[in-house]
Amino acid sequence: MARVLDGVAIAAEIKAEVGAEVSALKAQGIVPGLAVVLVGHVAASEIYVRSKVKACAELGIASWMLTPAESVTTEEMLAIVAELNARDEVDGILIQLPLPKHVDTRRLLEAVSPEKDVDGFHPVNVGRLQSGQEGLRPCTPAGIIEILRRSGIGVEGKNAVVLGRSDIVGKPVAMLLLNASATVTVCHSKTVDLARHTREAEILVAAIGRPGFVKAEMVRPGATLIDVGINRVTDAAEVARFFPGDAARAEQFAKKGSTLVGDIHPLAFSKAVAYTPVPGGVGALTIAMLMKNTVQAAQARRGVEVGAGVAVGGV
Repeated sequence: MARVLDGVAIAAEIKAEVGAEVSALKAQGIVPGLAVVLVGHVAASEIYVRSKVKACAELGIASWMLTPAESVTTEEMLAIVAELNARDEVDGILIQLPLPKHVDTRRLLEAVSPEKDVDGFHPVNVGRLQSGQEGLRPCTPAGIIEILRRSGIGVEGKNAVVLGRSDIVGKPVAMLLLNASATVTVCHSKTVDLARHTREAEILVAAIGRPGFVKAEMVRPGATLIDVGINRVTDAAEVARFFPGDAARAEQFAKKGSTLVGDIHPLAFSKAVAYTPVPGGVGALTIAMLMKNTVQAAQARRGVEVGAGVAVGGV
């Protein structure tokens, strides 16, 4: 029977380590601080940002939430970022995406100081990742590596296939796996004979945003499946197709009118040696890794030696 890789439990473990690091910093008179910029009123983003602020409070990290109007201009946003770059008590800056279409997202992300870029999106941090240097890593890819490492799943020498080539997940997780000495193949919408590649994967990371895309026949027996997708299903027929005979899912759907499914079809998990569930898998790690990055940024900016509980950067 496949082992379930419990992202919630691993996230709790990481948060406990981060909390210990925060206490150690406070003993030296340092309070790590995170500033989150949320533009306009996007319900999903508001919920996510509140979760981040709540996590900061639980761990003793100072936080600030800036909420410019949706009409804000790129220049006004650049001024906000410049002000946060200059504030010494702010160790991490996070610009919640997506931004309104009239705002130049790339200019803003590149305006954030690399030392405060807790999302790991700045070209300097991307370059540090590519060259194997220590630095701030994108939260979700870093969380995937933590799941593998803390679950005792070896990466070195393994065939790893990444479905998806986004700058946020696909590319950075491929680079992290490569840095950990895996043999990595990146597949995408233009890949010919995709299943041929996925059936070679000892570690398969699915991050394409298509519900249940990876079918059982696309999976190598005994593979480790890492499902990054979080897709909301609102059609009863689709629920029955993804979760045949699953009374708990059917009950959940009847109550809420929706349920979540990843990019990997749930029936494919029977072929795996281990897999991350949806929900409760990779998604649970993202905020924990953001907290970890914030503390790492505070330590690096102030020249404080990193404690044993929170390792810097790579793998």
